[in-house]
This record gives sequence, C-alpha cells and structure tokens, in this order.
Amino acid sequence: MHLSRYFLALPLLALSPALHAQEARVNAAQPAEGQGLSLERVFASPSLNGAVPRGVKLSPDGRYLTMLRSRADDRERYDLWGFDRTSGKWSMLVDSLKLSSGKDLSEAEKMQRERQRIGDLKGIVSYDWAADGKSILVPLDGDLFLAGLDGSVRKLTASQADELNPALSPKGGYVSFVRDRQFHVGKLGGETAPITPPEAAETVHWGEAEFVAQEEMARFTGYWWAPDDSRIAVQRFDDAPVGVVTRAAIGADGTRTFQQRYPVAGSANSDVSLYVMKPDGSGRVQVDLGPDKDIYLARVNWAPDGKTLYVQRQNRAQTRLNLLSVDPATGASRVLFSEQAAPRSWINLSDNYRMLKDGSMIWWSERDGFGHLYRYRPGNYPESQWQQLTKGPWVVSKLVGVDEAKGKLFFLGTRDDPLAMQLYALDLAHPDKLTTLGEPGWNYDASMDRGGRTLLVTRSSPSQPPQVYVADAAGKRLAWVEENRLAENHPYAPYLASHRAPQFGTIKAADGTELHWKMITPDMQPGKRYPVFFQHYGGPTAQTVTRAWGGALEQAIVDKGYIYFAIDNRGSEYRGVEFASHLYRAMGGVEVEDQKAGALYLKGLPFVDPAKIATYGWSYGGYMSIKMLQADQGLYAAAIAGAPVTRWELYDTHYTERYMGTPQVDGAAYARSSALPDAGKIKDPLLIIHGMADDNVVFENSSALIARMQAEAVPFEMMLYPGFTHRVSGPKVGKHLWETIFGFLERHGVTPPR
Repeated sequence: MHLSRYFLALPLLALSPALHAQEARVNAAQPAEGQGLSLERVFASPSLNGAVPRGVKLSPDGRYLTMLRSRADDRERYDLWGFDRTSGKWSMLVDSLKLSSGKDLSEAEKMQRERQRIGDLKGIVSYDWAADGKSILVPLDGDLFLAGLDGSVRKLTASQADELNPALSPKGGYVSFVRDRQFHVGKLGGETAPITPPEAAETVHWGEAEFVAQEEMARFTGYWWAPDDSRIAVQRFDDAPVGVVTRAAIGADGTRTFQQRYPVAGSANSDVSLYVMKPDGSGRVQVDLGPDKDIYLARVNWAPDGKTLYVQRQNRAQTRLNLLSVDPATGASRVLFSEQAAPRSWINLSDNYRMLKDGSMIWWSERDGFGHLYRYRPGNYPESQWQQLTKGPWVVSKLVGVDEAKGKLFFLGTRDDPLAMQLYALDLAHPDKLTTLGEPGWNYDASMDRGGRTLLVTRSSPSQPPQVYVADAAGKRLAWVEENRLAENHPYAPYLASHRAPQFGTIKAADGTELHWKMITPDMQPGKRYPVFFQHYGGPTAQTVTRAWGGALEQAIVDKGYIYFAIDNRGSEYRGVEFASHLYRAMGGVEVEDQKAGALYLKGLPFVDPAKIATYGWSYGGYMSIKMLQADQGLYAAAIAGAPVTRWELYDTHYTERYMGTPQVDGAAYARSSALPDAGKIKDPLLIIHGMADDNVVFENSSALIARMQAEAVPFEMMLYPGFTHRVSGPKVGKHLWETIFGFLERHGVTPPR
C-alpha cells in the first residue's frame, strides 16, 4: 500500500497527541495582564515555540508515524512517540527517563553531539527503524536498545564504552556501530564483533568521521552500507599528522585538559582512507582515492543496485570536486566528472544529489553562478551528458525527493522570494515548468520517503511557529503531524497580545548590491526615539533575514523596548556565487562595510535613537562585533562579542582555507582579517562572552584578545561560562546570559525611553 493512500484516510487533526500536562503548565504560567515576555520564560519549559517534533519518520510498512517529542516539564529531554494507524492513537514508545541509566556520555560522543549542534539535548536524540517495521533501534546513554511496538524494550549492548554512530543495515539483517575506535557489526539481536583490524596507535579510527568532516562538511558517519547488505564502505583515519592543541575545559569544580587533535589553518589534516568489506570483515579492499593524499573525503554513496560506489573527492584548496566511480570488488576508481570553482571562489559541498536506477543522477551545482539542479547521464558524448533542470537568478537549497516511476522531482528554492524557501515540483520530461506546492507567505522545509510519493512538510511564518504535516506528491495536506496552532492552550498564547510582526526591506551596499534587512519595532510612542538591538552573523553559509518564525527571544528583546534589527551582508547564503565570493581572502572587510550601511540607515530613521545602536553577534558574529568597533569608532553605542574568532590561524583547515587560503600562501589576507592588531582602536563599550570548554572556537581566541586589550589599556567587560562549550544554553544559564547582556547595555545607557 502506498503511504499516501494510508494518510488519505486520516482526519486532519488526528495526529496531534494529547498535551494535557503541557496545557496545565501553560495555564499556570500565564503572565499578569500587561506583562511582557520575560527572559526567564523564554528559556523555561515548555518551549514557547510549541510542540515542534524532531526526527519524524514513517515506518517501512506505513503503519506508524514516529517522532521525538520533548517533555512539557523539560524542553531539552526527548522521548520516542508513535502514531498507530490501526488504533488511531498516540503512545510513548520509549520513555527516556525510565530507560535511562544516568551514565555519563563519553567525551567522543559529547563532542560529536556538539558537532551536530545537539549538545544541549537529553534523552533520545536519534533512532532507526528496522526494515520489517516491527522494531526500532534506540541509542540512549551510550547503549543500544531494540524497542518493540508492543512496548517491550531489549538492551543490545551494556559496555562501559559508548556505541557511536549506531545503525541498522538497509535490509535489517545487521546492527553496526563504532566502539573504542573499531567498527563493529553483528546480526540483529546477536553478538557483535569488530570487523576492522586492530590498531596499535590510538590515533587510528575506523568507521568514524574525522573532526573537520563533522564540524565543516556536515558528514557525521564514517561507514556506508550497500543497499543489499552485501558490503560496507568504511573510512579509516589516522590523526597522527594533526597537531595537538592542549584544550583546557575549565569547569566550576576544576579544570580538565585535553590533548585535542585540532587541524588549524595551514597545518596537516588527518590521513584518510576508504575500504570496502563484507559484513564479516572479509574481502577487504582499499579504494583508490588518487595519488594526492592531501584531499577531503567529502561524500560516499552506493548506486541503487549496489554495484557501484560513488565517492566525492575534494582537493585541499576546495576549488575542485571530483566524482569517482568505484568498483567495490577491487577498489579501482575513475573520475566521472569534476566541478571547478569560479575564479576567486570555492566549491560548496552539498547533499542535493540522488543516484537513480537507470544509471543517471540528479546533481546540484553552482556552475552557472547559482545553485541549481542538473541531470547527469554517463556516456561517451560530453555535450549530451548534462541537462540543466532549474535555472535563473535564484537558488535551489535542497533536493527533497525523486519519484523515478513518475519522473517527478521535488525541491526547495527561492524562485519566488529570496527570503522564503518554497516547495516546488518539476516533471523531468518538462523541467521548464515548475509547480509550486506550498502556499505563499510561508517558509518551507520538507523531506520525502525514498519513493518520492509522500511529503513530510515543515512550515512557519513570522506569525506562526513551525507546523508539521504529511502531504501527497501534489502538496495536498493529508494529515497534521503537529498543527501547533496558536490557540488558547499554546505556550505562546499568553504573549500574543504583545507579539510584533517584523518588517522587511532593502538598502544598497557601497557597490550597489541589494541587501535585505528585518526589523521588529516595539509599541512606540510618537515623538520618542528607541534603542536598537542590532543582531548579526555576517559569515558565509548563513542567512539571518528570512520570513520564518523568529522565536521568542526576538520578541522578548522587543518587549523590553528595543528595536530588533538584522541585515544580511555580502557573503551571506542563498544569493549566488558572486554575492558569496565577496569574502574570498577578505574576511572582516566587506561584511563590516555592509553592517555599517545598516547602522547608518537606522540612524536616519526618525524613531531610532542614533546614539543607542548596540550590536551583538556569536561565533563569526562575535568576530564581527569586534571588527565593527575597530573599523567605526563611535558608530555603535556598545557591542557584545560571543565566542569570537580573533585569529583565523586558530580555526580549522576546511572552513578557514575555503575562504582565506593558507597562512603560508595568503599571509597578508590573514593579517588583514585578524581582530588582534587593532585591539587598541576599540573606544566603545565591549562585552566579551565565552564558554571556557569551547572546543570549536577555542578559548585562546578570547584570551588573546583580552591580553592585547589589557596591554593597550583598553577597558572592556567579560563574562565567562565554566564548563560550557560553544553553546551556552539551558533554562537557567540562558537567562543568566541574556540578563548579563542587558545589564551591560543598561550600565552604558543603551536603554529605552521612559
């Protein structure tokens, strides 16, 4: 039975589980009449975004829809829920609290979660359906469980070491994971054993992704099952060439030091290789990745028939990407085609591709200056191999799915609005005719079943938190997974009266480029002028100005009497290659100019207090805060720099070298981009914030700036968070962080009018 037929029979509201406990908490937490949204409530439970599920999946047989749902009394803890088609009821399939051992996660798993940006989550963060649809593999507290749909739960592992990257094989015959740097495989329900050879060096890992693959390439696994369970491609990496950084994780009760292998820009990367083997480890062959060993193993995929392994190989300079076709029996490879970066630009990696059963593939490329979809057919005539499917001065952001039987392709893109992702379909036989599947006024995300017949859609708008629903291939909503309607029992309902809708507009950069901005104003009184909370990121691969739900924090800032403002500078995402490439060998330059253009625009508005524009950013945004104060003294009333990069030589290879080259070759660009030489130029109030166990933007970035400013007798303020990494978050610490920020602004007179 097709899943779309199954969902046609469901009433639209049937899929939302009962939330009586949450409703009771919301009603108890209603603010007094006229009270605004407090910072304490922003970070408390339940989440003001409402019930936004994670990890929504359909069972292989179509009977169940499953998801991870946070608890009403603990927004960071997730349990596994399922909707049963037969009974029409929701049930909690796995209660994370009842099953939890309370065991601390290993450092390896903690760091992997940091790479996935889920370091603050508890309970169940992932799961995997068995191929027969009768059970679910659930990792929890470093162990593995097999959960039956009848409520039974069987513990599969009970070792002191954690099982990293657990998965069930595509046919469901095997379970696999990484333990103690070795790759383990076993029959489902049976004993597991390592199938990779023992290694004497502790720097060698099998089945894992190396640091830069996780942090910068969005690749979190180091093994890939063939679709018929016959073989596995397994990565081996050796960190021995990578330099050691002594990272101090300074906590409240002491300091732990880690000898972390961290490949700073211009230094050696891990030695990466790839092997193919059978599930018992036999027949192991090494994949020929080419004579150049200083490359990145970017992506690995199997052909639908399992007869070919496809490997994406990126050169160290990230200006060329080769697609290799590999014989899994011998490891022999050949280059199918190459992507070459535009002059003074780079290659962006993508997951927007699909290998098809007829031997062709759907492929995403920026070769015409914008990210678009192509169809590639291997053959002897290059001019007939490539067919461009989408085109124009807009971008495809995500390949959602392909229905090969009907020749349909589904994707997200910005054709209709650069600030809102829309959901589209096209006929592969007539790609010039796009069909819009979503409604206007919404920002969309979506995924699909493998057959391309059923859509799982997430949408939001500036006035509606995320909603999730199931739709057919025509985009017709069949059933709500979570309507999340802003009704009286919604957590955000008590604050709707003070909710302020954003305004959008554009200004011109110095070269005439159009820049998009977003502004939310408080309830202003005529004749009064208001301070601005000017938020920015500024770096590549990000877009901050969108027509999506902005979250409660923005509204809490506005409720305090501030104007909230953000602008996407040149270098931001989803505007094409030329727009992004302004950052090439020039970080800390053009972004600062464009943010200045935003500040000057604000100063010309009659309701803005020109002496009270405060700027805030985190990570790359923290770096921007510092560079903005250095470049334009007196323009900003104050700045907050959270976890800032201050010297790009301290950041990792794959990210930094993509835009800046290496310090050895492009030293002048690194010198210009540094936030340290001009530390003495900072004349305006600055608050520096950093987690003292940050393993991404290491604390040395802030300590170097602090020392330089002290040496120049430049005053500043500082707030450090012992034990916290790059994410300083949590119900209490989140409140503390933001009260620190606004206390800083109040001390320097950046306050609303009375």
